[in-house]
Amino acid sequence: MNNLQVIISTQYDPFLNRAMEQYLTDNQEEGTITMYLWKNQQTVVIGYNQNPYSECNVQLLLDEGGHLMRRGTGGGAVYHDLGNINFSFVADKSLYDIRKQLSVIQDALLAYGLEAEISGRNDLTCQGRKFSGNAFGKGKKNDLHHGTILIKTDGAMMQRYLIVDKAKLMKNGVKSVASRVINLSELVPNLTSENIKQPLIASFEKVYGGIATLLDFDTLVKNEVVQTIREHIASDDFLFGRWRQFKTTKKAQFPWGNVDIALQIDEAKAVITEVQIASDCLEPETIRQAEQLLQGSSTKTMPAFNEDNEILRDIMGLIFG
Repeated sequence: MNNLQVIISTQYDPFLNRAMEQYLTDNQEEGTITMYLWKNQQTVVIGYNQNPYSECNVQLLLDEGGHLMRRGTGGGAVYHDLGNINFSFVADKSLYDIRKQLSVIQDALLAYGLEAEISGRNDLTCQGRKFSGNAFGKGKKNDLHHGTILIKTDGAMMQRYLIVDKAKLMKNGVKSVASRVINLSELVPNLTSENIKQPLIASFEKVYGGIATLLDFDTLVKNEVVQTIREHIASDDFLFGRWRQFKTTKKAQFPWGNVDIALQIDEAKAVITEVQIASDCLEPETIRQAEQLLQGSSTKTMPAFNEDNEILRDIMGLIFG
């Protein structure tokens, strides 16, 4: 029988919550799947490869007591407050099943008469509007699937802090980020980020056919490794370091996401000396691979790469035409 675990965070520190998630992904025991529920207060969360300055009004957010956090997964920027709840599934690779994990969310919402649908690259929608964005990551032993559930998030603050590409809005046929998303409390007024927890746990147990063990968050976060992870992901260098001097030289929108590329070229030697790629692509490892391929390559000859990889193919085509 699979080992089912539930962890519910008691704190609203985004770096501590993210550190716990990373710790589980790196260290969880074999044959285990954990559903981890957590909330962040006044936080913009960006994807691993995103440029914070193009996704968020950084200084305004920080001046007003908010937080900027960078995920370890790909995808786009989202706003967290105490009106939404976040979920993470950390699963042994043999148990990892995105559709099954999403069905936990869908089944839990049925308790409130809400029917959720899987839409696009990584969204859950209700009545055609997005209430959950999801992202995915791979570890050595376990894989990660996490996402948001918007229940009563402050839409005005979301628009205040997030910078949304106009081309992306036009692609989705909407005028603002607020018109593209929905708070589920608009449909069920008595639904909250607190009273959704028990339906989520019941659904998790139903979908996986077992009784989950509830682990104590406050005990787990005292682990020295968790604290070390927190310190790293909250550091200025991790959040902002290499992005302060980012200047876009190539930009495009593809079915798999947006991409901005900053290149420095030694014209005399015809060599790319520095490369940075900002993207909301859901595959951060592919973006890292593209940077590695381009670093030090000739500007006259496209480096060899796996042409079956659509993302690499599009990036190389953008640069080398």
